[in-house]
Amino acid sequence: MKELKRAVMWMAMVVIVLLTVLSIYGAFIGAERSQAFFNSVPLAVYWIFFALLLIVSLFLFRRLIRVPGLLLIHLGCIAILAGGLWGSGDGHKLRHKLLGREKMPSGMITVYEGLSENRVVDDKIRSAYAIDPNNNVTIYEFDDHGHPILLTDEDPRIFHLPFEIHLKDFRIEYYDPPHLLVGAADGKSWELKPIETDASFQLDGAASLKILNTYKNFKIDMDKGAYDDPHPGSNPAVHISITYPDGTEHKQYVFEMYPGHFGKSKEFTLRYVTQGMVKDFFSDLQVIVDGKVVLEKTIEVNHPLYYGGYHFYQSSYDDKAGRYTVLSVTSDSGLMLVFAGFALMCVGAVYHLWLRPIIAHFKTAKQRTAHGN
Repeated sequence: MKELKRAVMWMAMVVIVLLTVLSIYGAFIGAERSQAFFNSVPLAVYWIFFALLLIVSLFLFRRLIRVPGLLLIHLGCIAILAGGLWGSGDGHKLRHKLLGREKMPSGMITVYEGLSENRVVDDKIRSAYAIDPNNNVTIYEFDDHGHPILLTDEDPRIFHLPFEIHLKDFRIEYYDPPHLLVGAADGKSWELKPIETDASFQLDGAASLKILNTYKNFKIDMDKGAYDDPHPGSNPAVHISITYPDGTEHKQYVFEMYPGHFGKSKEFTLRYVTQGMVKDFFSDLQVIVDGKVVLEKTIEVNHPLYYGGYHFYQSSYDDKAGRYTVLSVTSDSGLMLVFAGFALMCVGAVYHLWLRPIIAHFKTAKQRTAHGN
């Protein structure tokens, strides 16, 4: 028995040193490579061996069970390893075989504004999306030469959620508010803000400028005239009126995406700017099951949506037109077990390193007092 205990102690030392080396290595190879490395088959064997070694230690070293702090620390380590293995890609496959429950460990989902989506793409795929005039969204992947290849819905790397994610609205918050840049022929310039309907500005006596209307997605037709299209799309514009000292008035539209289109008046050059340094971006999401909205939430970075065993994190967005949002989808399998493991470790460490010595001190002091009396 002594030889077995000694062997287990040495193996534990080797495993802990190896864990330190692996952690340092993983910190320098990047997030994607590190994830693939720690989920590889050799590392899976290592994690399983580590967990079994901890379990065997509890039976061989009775003190680990008698001392509450040490017991909690070891149980916490076992829970963390078990939760990590259960939430890994192979853990998901094993659960599907044993329990028949199919879940995707992680992936990416892109949702266009005003549309719904349930297709989650494997995050290892270099994917791209395209939308036609009928709002049909197609998914492509890029090959090694950068050529797009159509991905069908039957592709095993596309997972279909049992519900849909609907993007009601996507918006970006900037550090600098939208503003209008005005330049005169004599070299003078003005930066006008805030750009709000009915706001008026004086251009040093050269003219006065009034904001008649603002548009997030400017459209125009023969019947409606100019209007803000609520459908997916982005075409920021502002309708202005310039009044000159002689009383003449000039009206025009100024576009952010097409600065040269109607961007000049008789005396001034104009540029509409809505985008500055991005402060934050938000997605107003709905979860739809059988055509009914069962949950609504506005998400941003580090404030995800949780539903159906998945966390949906704000990952990226359409930086050109703001037409879609990109969400990182992560399964919650094993997550609560990992959290419980860390909680057990923290409680065990606090008890063993601080509370236990304090309790022992007061017991000793009480005994000395009793003997003194």
